[in-house]
Amino acid sequence: MKRALDIAGAAAGLVLLSPVLLGLYVAIPLESRGPALHWSRRVGRDNRIFRMPKFRSMRVGAPNVATHLLDDPDQWVTPIGRFLRRTSLDELPQLWSVLIGDMSLVGPRPALFNQDDLVALRTAGGVHRLRPGLTGWAQVNGRDELPIPQKVKLDIEYLERRSLAFDLRILAATARAAVSGRGVTH
Repeated sequence: MKRALDIAGAAAGLVLLSPVLLGLYVAIPLESRGPALHWSRRVGRDNRIFRMPKFRSMRVGAPNVATHLLDDPDQWVTPIGRFLRRTSLDELPQLWSVLIGDMSLVGPRPALFNQDDLVALRTAGGVHRLRPGLTGWAQVNGRDELPIPQKVKLDIEYLERRSLAFDLRILAATARAAVSGRGVTH
């Protein structure tokens, strides 16, 4: 049932949002040098690495680490990137990853390939067995503001509480958070 919802939701999202996707695809390289999409190496289900698309919100040449690890993140984030991150529009290309099965609409957000601390804690808690999500329980409870151990605690809670009703609750909370920009620090 979850996979069917993922396919239907991702396909509908890609079709309905195609004007927004196309507009951003054109606008991003006009605003800053480089491609519109950034393909990030992420940790997926069972700790397998996959390539995840995002609209590029950072300048070309930015270090490939979590934003909170940068000395001065503001020097790397593009002007349009600030807007994309605050509204979570940078995540829209991940609907493709949901459609092809690398991700789910709801699950723990995929870790960067080099976030060994996050991957280790998730593996210890059994969270690595889940398909990563476009959104998740940790994202609607703090996003960038949460320290890694707290994120993992919420990921484990999601693992234990998984259900269609819980996923729908998280999707609704995600829409509210995206509109408000709550929890995004860069």
